[in-house]
Amino acid sequence: MVLQGGEGEITEKKSRFIATVRPVKSEEEAAAFIESVRKQYWDARHNCYAYVIGERQEVQRYSDDGEPGGTAGRPMLDVLLGENLHDTAVVVTRYFGGTLLGTGGLVRAYQGAAKEGLAASRVVVRREGVRLGITAEYPDLGRIQYLLGERGIPVLASAYAEKVDLEALVPAGEKEALLEELTDGTGGRAILAERGACFYAKEDGKIQVLA
Repeated sequence: MVLQGGEGEITEKKSRFIATVRPVKSEEEAAAFIESVRKQYWDARHNCYAYVIGERQEVQRYSDDGEPGGTAGRPMLDVLLGENLHDTAVVVTRYFGGTLLGTGGLVRAYQGAAKEGLAASRVVVRREGVRLGITAEYPDLGRIQYLLGERGIPVLASAYAEKVDLEALVPAGEKEALLEELTDGTGGRAILAERGACFYAKEDGKIQVLA
């Protein structure tokens, strides 16, 4: 998914192709974004777009905006789908350089610009996780920390009172195995409680919980 949009640009035979990428959550957001780019580049020959919305990419829209059919919007959409993105929109603005590129040249240019826009954006893989509460006695803390560390599971919060209370972010696919390990490792003394599902991403080795 795209956390933060960006802009990229390529030049083909003196034509400028400027790609603007933004995360969008609805068709209304996508339409407002597209209109804002059109206003920004009001003097451009074309502002072609593509967007994908929905967890399963249910909504897919694109426009060639006056370019020959199938040479701009659809190739841009294919870039988004090829990266398995959703809730993402891209507008590629073309300033005509005076030389016709042909259908194949246009497809390559619009796809290349879209890829440049994505390269300038913050794109991460969104993963499913579970917030796991762990309440334990102090003598069991070392073992718990070891088990979490072995799996690279981050601790989101901790509190130290009569007992230790931790909240760990567990990949959904590892939950059952970790519960078993923690139960065995503490002799059943640790109190384990799921505190809700969530999504998260790893970026530069750091964990970011997503809304």
